[in-house]
Amino acid sequence: MPNNQTGSVKEKGSFWRNQLIQKFSSPLVISFLIIAALFVAFVVYKLAFIGAGIILILIIGLPILFSIVAYPKFGIAVLIVVAFFINYVSEFLPEAVPIGTLLDAITYLLILGFFIKQKSENDYSYFKNPISTLIIIWLAYNIIQVANPSASSVLAWIYTVRTVGFIMLMYFVFVYHIRSVDFIKFLLKLWLALDLIAGISAFQQENFGFLPFEKKWLFSDPLRVGLLFINGHMRKFGTFSDPVTFSYNMVIGSLLCIGLIMGNITTRKKVILGCLAAFFLYVMLYSGTRAAYVLLPASLVILAVLNFNTKVLAFTIAAGLMLAFLIVVPTSNPSIKRFQTAFSPSDDPSYNVRVENQKRIKPFILSHPLGGGLGSVGIWGRRFSPNSMLAKFPPDSGFVRVAVEMGWIGLILFCTLLFVVLKNGINFFFRIKDPDLRNYCMTMILVIFAFNIGNFPQQAIVQYPSNILFYLSIAIIVACMRLDLQKQNNLTDSTNVGNV
Repeated sequence: MPNNQTGSVKEKGSFWRNQLIQKFSSPLVISFLIIAALFVAFVVYKLAFIGAGIILILIIGLPILFSIVAYPKFGIAVLIVVAFFINYVSEFLPEAVPIGTLLDAITYLLILGFFIKQKSENDYSYFKNPISTLIIIWLAYNIIQVANPSASSVLAWIYTVRTVGFIMLMYFVFVYHIRSVDFIKFLLKLWLALDLIAGISAFQQENFGFLPFEKKWLFSDPLRVGLLFINGHMRKFGTFSDPVTFSYNMVIGSLLCIGLIMGNITTRKKVILGCLAAFFLYVMLYSGTRAAYVLLPASLVILAVLNFNTKVLAFTIAAGLMLAFLIVVPTSNPSIKRFQTAFSPSDDPSYNVRVENQKRIKPFILSHPLGGGLGSVGIWGRRFSPNSMLAKFPPDSGFVRVAVEMGWIGLILFCTLLFVVLKNGINFFFRIKDPDLRNYCMTMILVIFAFNIGNFPQQAIVQYPSNILFYLSIAIIVACMRLDLQKQNNLTDSTNVGNV
């Protein structure tokens, strides 16, 4: 028997080897390969590093771009991965490289694939819900901001709407292509894996120092060093653009783990998720972002309300006691000291400065119902209208930024959208019967609630990957309700057939 197996393997090997020889022995194929090799050598010789990049784009990039359009689930995974690492990769690339356009290209390709798919299916029933309606209204309001009479620059609107407006369209792409529980599981596993990589990166930065390219990027801008070096300690950011985005995503990762632990999974998986949650919260302290410290306890309150039972109540009480101990315990650890100051904001000078800034800008908000225009504050405001009052205003809070850029009308619309999302999410949670879908819905409610809380002291849903993950969470909530209804209808149909 072993001799027969060996012979079979040899025969198969010979078969494929013969096939390979036949394929590449054709004069046409040989001519093509020679021409291709000469072309590659010529391009690399003439353009050096840029030429090599062009060749890689042609060989690797074009097939990937085609796959994003033709296989949208693959495209969604690519979008999430790129969103996590786009800022990290930019640290060791020349500043002239337009790396940000890569995410724009993936976004546009996914939207293109969505419309191509819809042309054949022509099914918009996926979006017949209040959440989709509010997102369309919010998107339309962002678009008409181009005509805002108070706006100082149209270019600022163009650059800002890419990451604020068009990212909303990803919600429709996500809802449309999330058609199975398995795909939801895959997305959550991918999300946790990417959070783990980011956490490991921050652990390396804290305990082993920055990598050479990280150090070069960090110290290339004195202003950047001044913002990150506090009380003799450099704040860590992992693979993200800044400590705030890093800390928020670590808290979100821990909430993902805590929510999934409540599901019907094996003990081994619960232990793994528990260890991941602890690790995320531990490395989150390296960021020195006080605003992130309150997100977990606030979200646990929602968890206790949604799952009011003895186990959850005991877990919430235990977590509350641990939190209270950390708040009052005497310590010399700078990370824990900074954690404690988050629960006494009135003693925090930076918090008091933000309060004064908000008081100063309040008359402008009240007198400008449409705001000062999308992109009028922050980096694009300083670039395209540096002499304007808003360009010099530090918004800090995501809600304040919306109020300044889009007026009190925009703030009302935005808050209404968040309210509708949470209200419908909670309603869906109590209506869903499938235990797995119910658990995923609850987990996403925790994530969205945490983003809402975090958006008050900081800009929680502007930077990558938070903006994409925010709309992904909303889409999963809607998809969970739809998949559960489909499952209930299938059970009803099978029961009726059986009765017949």
